[in-house]
Amino acid sequence: MVFLQTEFDERCGQFSPDGRWVAYQSNESGRTEVYVRPFPGQGAQWQISTAGGSWPRWKSDGQELYYLSPDSQMMAARIQVNGRTLEPSNPIALFPTRINLAGVRPQYDVARDGRFLINVTGEDAAPSPITLLLNWHPPSN
Repeated sequence: MVFLQTEFDERCGQFSPDGRWVAYQSNESGRTEVYVRPFPGQGAQWQISTAGGSWPRWKSDGQELYYLSPDSQMMAARIQVNGRTLEPSNPIALFPTRINLAGVRPQYDVARDGRFLINVTGEDAAPSPITLLLNWHPPSN
């Protein structure tokens, strides 16, 4: 089933916890932004991000939507549902991340308790060596 098919690039769809909404990113404005639409079917859409955004994720209660800003800030927008309409708040920056936005897979997720699990690069850390022992047998007792 095709949810949305336009001439724009829509990606990274995420269902709300109640299954009534889909958050996704699209470049229809000329830059990548985060939007929400009702599911299923056609209907209004609401732009959530205000200065670019990607990789949307819902809070477990569906009352907040997280995404990454173009400068890798974790952003949050409160979502108020009124029937078949949304009233998103102005997004706020929560904290900076070191997420590579060019990745093809999500680099973070939000746990049910609201904590973030973030995959970051260890650019500041020296690589740890790996030692491989071949033909090793433990001593017999």
